[in-house]
Amino acid sequence: MTRFLVVLTDVRPVEALGRNERTSPERRRQVVGATSREAADRIAGAFMALGMVRAGRQRVKVIAVGRRPKDPEAIH
Repeated sequence: MTRFLVVLTDVRPVEALGRNERTSPERRRQVVGATSREAADRIAGAFMALGMVRAGRQRVKVIAVGRRPKDPEAIH
């Protein structure tokens, strides 16, 4: 079963080396879990209505976690 995280983060300024989420992730403001993509999209839509997101100071990310391969034999 695939779960989804909806993450509200602060937007950081562009640095000389660019943005790298693995080495320096954006600061998280809110994290909400959802069990379906539809639920995650509804939560993300609510976050996108916030003034800070509309002003470009924060961003919303929908991340799939716990994804399993469609072919069970691919695990071996």
